[in-house]
Amino acid sequence: MVFTVLALQGFGGVLGVVQRELVERRKWMTKAQFVEEWSVAQVMPGPNVVNLCLMIGGKYFGIAGALAAVCGLICGPLVVVLGLAILFGGVADNPVAQGALKGMGAVSAGLVIATGLKLGSTLPKNPMGLWTAILFAVLSFACVGIFRWPLPWVLLALGSLACFITYRALKQLPASLDDKPDPDQEAS
Repeated sequence: MVFTVLALQGFGGVLGVVQRELVERRKWMTKAQFVEEWSVAQVMPGPNVVNLCLMIGGKYFGIAGALAAVCGLICGPLVVVLGLAILFGGVADNPVAQGALKGMGAVSAGLVIATGLKLGSTLPKNPMGLWTAILFAVLSFACVGIFRWPLPWVLLALGSLACFITYRALKQLPASLDDKPDPDQEAS
C-alpha cells in the first residue's frame, strides 16, 4: 500500500516523495541508508524507483515483499496513465494542455533538485570525502548536461572511478583504526 500511495503522488519522478515517506515519515531507513540504496538502484538496469522498491520489499519480506512492492508501485499509476492517455488524446493539440505538460516538467525538475539538496547532508560522511563527491557531481552534470555525452558512458566511466576511489578509501579506513593505540593496553 505504501508504494501505491507513493507512486500516485509522483509526477515525472517520485524520488522526493519516496525519500520523505521512507526516511522521514515511516523511518524505515536513515538518510545514509536511503542514499546507499538509491545509489545501487540507479546503477541497476531499469527504473530507479522500481529497483529501490524491489530491494526494500525483498529486504523486509523476501520475494513476496519485492513482488508486492513492485505491483503496488506500478498498478495504480498504470490505471491513471491509461485513463489520462484516453482523455489527453482529445485535447493533445490544445496549447493549454501542452503548457500544462511543460509546467509539470519544471515542477519535476525542481523536486529532483530539492531532494538532491536535502540528501546532500550525507555527503560529509561519504568515504570519498565531501569535496571529491562534489567534484563527481559537477563532472557528471558537465558531461551529461553541458557536453551532452551519453549517460551510460558517463555513468560507466565516472561510476567506475568513484567506486575505485571509495574502495581504496574504505580499504584504508580499518587500517587507520588499527594504528590507533588501544587505551586498555596503555593503562597496563
